Amino acid sequence: MNPKSNDYRLRSIELDDMLPEVFVNESIPHSEVWLTHLRFERGRHYLIEAPSGGGKSSLMAYIFGSRCDYKGILRFNNRDARELHPDSWQLLRRRHLAYLPQELDLFPELTAIENIRLKNDLTGHVPESRIDEWLERLGIASRRESPAGRMSIGQQQRLAIIRALCMPFDFIMLDEPVSHLDSTNNRIAAEIIAEEATRQGAGVISTSVGNPLLLHSAINVRL
Repeated sequence: MNPKSNDYRLRSIELDDMLPEVFVNESIPHSEVWLTHLRFERGRHYLIEAPSGGGKSSLMAYIFGSRCDYKGILRFNNRDARELHPDSWQLLRRRHLAYLPQELDLFPELTAIENIRLKNDLTGHVPESRIDEWLERLGIASRRESPAGRMSIGQQQRLAIIRALCMPFDFIMLDEPVSHLDSTNNRIAAEIIAEEATRQGAGVISTSVGNPLLLHSAINVRL
């Protein structure tokens, strides 16, 4: 595994007998994620559905490397994630793993376009014209210069989706990305995500507790 190589691709993410440490002494219901083998493959779409408290946000944080309080093994291209050095994690997050946490992590004092540019200026990945198109399609072009903190939660989710797409990735992980969107905006967001994932040949991993991202041909996984 050499994330520094120009031709490197993250082809698979695998979980073997993984379980959050907080669940170790608890009786958990049957799961297609915990205490089993699960493989995510680049280019495919996955929907992880779970009740609140099932550990879906923990799972996303484990894959992104922001948490490591789990038992079992997490592998990237067959390499144990615990063997990765900090610089390898940094490169994975910069070039191969896009992540939209449930909390969105927007800067409330910055405008919508400033939040987007803060990331896109670092990556140089998306042309301004495409950002303008996404803002228009998601119905928030008129809020372009509005501080993110003054936008509704649904508008913030649409903004955060655009920002998450402004980087190269082999997998994009979205934790409850459309929980506050109606079916129309959910469909549009899913179309944009699928288009960009197709453009990059990437995989999509999305979570839901009841309002799933409307991706076609998604593989359903019960957590």
